[in-house]
Amino acid sequence: MAEADTMEKLRQVTLWLKEVFENQPIPHYEVNPQTVDILYNLKEYSETRERDLAFLVEDTEQKAAEYEAQAKYLEDLLTKGLGLSLSSLSSEGTTYLNTLVNSAITLGTKDTSLASFFCAINDMSSELYATESKNKELELELASMNKKLTAALAMEKRLEEDLRKTRDYLEVERVKAESRSQNLKFLRDKSEDFKIRIKAAEEKLAANGLDYSLMHQSLVSMSEKLEEMQKEVVPVKRELDSYLDLTPNPSLVQVKVEEARRELNDLEAELSKEILMLTLEMPESRKNKFT
Repeated sequence: MAEADTMEKLRQVTLWLKEVFENQPIPHYEVNPQTVDILYNLKEYSETRERDLAFLVEDTEQKAAEYEAQAKYLEDLLTKGLGLSLSSLSSEGTTYLNTLVNSAITLGTKDTSLASFFCAINDMSSELYATESKNKELELELASMNKKLTAALAMEKRLEEDLRKTRDYLEVERVKAESRSQNLKFLRDKSEDFKIRIKAAEEKLAANGLDYSLMHQSLVSMSEKLEEMQKEVVPVKRELDSYLDLTPNPSLVQVKVEEARRELNDLEAELSKEILMLTLEMPESRKNKFT
């Protein structure tokens, strides 16, 4: 079925090409379904266009005949009815007549009657009003678009400025981050170096007979304990001073004073004991140094 349809199209295309090229040879082309379809569609389009042109020519010839008949009628009306002819008109009358004809052609009236001119002028006035209204709408729309465009350009400029500031800020922060990273690396390296040095120093001191209890951490712990004991002594002394400020009551005051004194003596004795133990634990060379 498809092959028969292609063969029918090929037959019609061949006949059409013969009509187009007439006595000239038909150019060679590859015969296949695709080229046959293309040429067939081209033939259909060409024939449709020729028919449209034929209708247009026929309509133009018909209108020309109508115009000639109208002109003959007007000429007879002027010459026979009014006894006028183009040769009898003055130059001014000929000018008026040409102006009237040109106006009728421009306005597209069917004749030169006053009613036709009024209708045509009214139609053109309506078109002019509609065109002016449309122009005003377009002007308003253009003004609105100009405002929006101006606002968009201003926003674009602000965004570009913000983007530039952001890039500058990020660049500054990047430099700061690199600097902090370098400083952190330096501090880490120094910390590792100090740890190595401290460990070497501790090993060296331990080899020389230093007690580990006298190392920095132990001394810090003992110092904290001594500070706590001194803090405990302060309220006892404050309580003792308050008793001394009381109204004399020999028996009661004596008892409270003795209790506070014993508590203070116990704390001072414990503090002295801690200091003595710290002194005894120090090597002889460090004792001589402190004495």
